[in-house]
Order: sequence, then C-alpha cells, then structure tokens
Amino acid sequence: MHCPLCQQPTCAHYWQDRRRDYWQCATCRLVFVPPEQRLSAQSEKAEYDLHQNRPDDAGYISFLNRLVKPLGQCLSPHSKGLDYGCGPSPVLASLLINQGHYVDYYDPFYFPDEQAFSQTYDFITCSEAIEHFFYPGQVWYRWMSILKNHGWLAIMTKRVIDRDAFSTWHYKNDPTHVCFFSEKTFHWLAHQFNMRLEVSGPDVVLLQKLA
Repeated sequence: MHCPLCQQPTCAHYWQDRRRDYWQCATCRLVFVPPEQRLSAQSEKAEYDLHQNRPDDAGYISFLNRLVKPLGQCLSPHSKGLDYGCGPSPVLASLLINQGHYVDYYDPFYFPDEQAFSQTYDFITCSEAIEHFFYPGQVWYRWMSILKNHGWLAIMTKRVIDRDAFSTWHYKNDPTHVCFFSEKTFHWLAHQFNMRLEVSGPDVVLLQKLA
C-alpha cells in the first residue's frame, strides 16, 4: 500500500468501520481510504450535488471567514489567488474579491477549466476540499508549480488527532472524505516543500512558500 500523498510504501492499517478501512502512512502521517473503497466519480458528484453552500447563508459565510480572516492578514492589497475545489458556488472567491483581491477558481467537477494552471498566484485557497482528493500528492506538486515564492497556501480541513478520537470522528463518515491530515502531516509538507507553517485554529493552516 503506497501513500497517496508521499508515495512511500510505509503504510499500516489504522482503523476499520462498517463501511471502510483506513490506513496511515508512517512517513507523512496521512490517514487514507484505500483506492478500491473510494466512490466512483458519478457517485462522488451526486454527493456534492446535495451540498447547500449558498452565498446568502450567514452561517456558511461565518464558517469560511475562519480561513479568510487569517489569510487576509497575510496578503498584500490586490493579490491574485486561486480557489481550488470551490464547488458549484465559489463563495470563498467572492469574499476575497470583495476584499479587493483578484481570484480565479477551479473545481474538477463544476469549473474544470485548466487555464487556471497557466498562471501563477500570490495565494491558493482550498476550503473543505483536500480531504476529497484521491491523489493529494499530485495536487500539491501542481500547487507548488503555480504558487509564487513567498505566496500563501490556505487550507481548511479538520485534522486527525489520534486513533481514539478517530474511532468516533464524524468527519470520516462522509463517503467522499478519503484523505485525513494531521498537524504532523502539515509539518511534514512544510519541511518537504520549504514552507513556513502557521496553524490557525483546529481546522485551518497557512503555509508560506519560501524562496
């Protein structure tokens, strides 16, 4: 079993529930669902189509601001960014545009325009999407290729704490969630890709790409 983030074969069985198995990589500490237990693309999109993330939902706006506010404190005026995995309604991009930034958005199901990757960016956001990636390592390398030096990567995803907490964790029960990051995983990524890590609350991390 190779890790979908770091590609190392240093993985061991971590947990099992009624529906799926979960493995953990000893190198980067990612916890993940094995490929044969992931949803098909059709079933995955059907789950996403049920989401109700509306731009007029005050609760959803408050939720996104847990990422927008700390990121905004790091950005220069009129920065250019990419919201990766925005879903059918790019609300996060709209919040940052309202702050005076320029934001493109990409989603493999709803906005699959590859032109987004022909540019470079001052920041990249990924809110509640990285846990859905089948191959997060490939996406990470893609991010690094378009993120400018000293640029910021802002990620929102709930983090693995330990096996006991994982056993009753509601987050793993979403069938579209297949990769689970811990703080140790983000520290590994920061070291591997020469980035500075800032942990902002229980589910937000900011990573600055160093020269």
